[in-house]
Amino acid sequence: MAAFRRVSCAILLTRAPLARVVVRSSSNDQQHQENGTSTFSEKDETNASLTPANNSYDRLSEDFSGASTVPFSREITQVLMSPVVENDVEIKPDGLIYVPEIKYRRILNHAFGPGGWALVPRGESLQFQNEKDNSQLIVREYALFCLGRFVSQTVGEHTFYSSNNMVYGKAMEAAKSNALMRCCKDLGVASELWDPQFIIEWKEKYAVSTWCENIRTREKKKLWRRKDRKPTIAFQYPWKEISQEK
Repeated sequence: MAAFRRVSCAILLTRAPLARVVVRSSSNDQQHQENGTSTFSEKDETNASLTPANNSYDRLSEDFSGASTVPFSREITQVLMSPVVENDVEIKPDGLIYVPEIKYRRILNHAFGPGGWALVPRGESLQFQNEKDNSQLIVREYALFCLGRFVSQTVGEHTFYSSNNMVYGKAMEAAKSNALMRCCKDLGVASELWDPQFIIEWKEKYAVSTWCENIRTREKKKLWRRKDRKPTIAFQYPWKEISQEK
């Protein structure tokens, strides 16, 4: 199992505000104060002990504001849960099917309008380095809000190699797109991608498994591509298609 080494981690520490207890003084209380005696009763002590030391509930309400309060309108729901366009589906060499993230953005813009939704980062990004193959994993948590209401929260991630041309900014954008696609699952967008029967039928209709060879190591294995994709476009160096599965 590959060992990961954590490169950097930013942790924000905040001091919770102390509970503020307001005690109204009566005329008798003022008289006791003038005489130097205390008016703090056992009942007051009990109430003070029940007061939370921080406003965690208020912060929780803000972080998940509007969650599950009321369903979205029928028009919005129809846009979000409309059947996926089969021609929009792509397949990775390992056989995983997906819809490009730009399609999710277009669906959200169509349903809520530009500016009617937002993917909000939660916390700082974390970066881990795999010492075995020199790859780097970037992770960051995001929350999706639509029409001012909390919808979903998940972690976006992306792995890239320092030897290629991908810069840190592009890797962060890829992690954000990954989080967006995961959040949209809770809205029912492209839910067919997790339906085993749809996956089987789509692969039979649109994809093909082919034998490929690594031209550097001579390793051979089966990889997937769309039937309408040329092998030179579907497979990147150093992989090359050598035969198609019958």
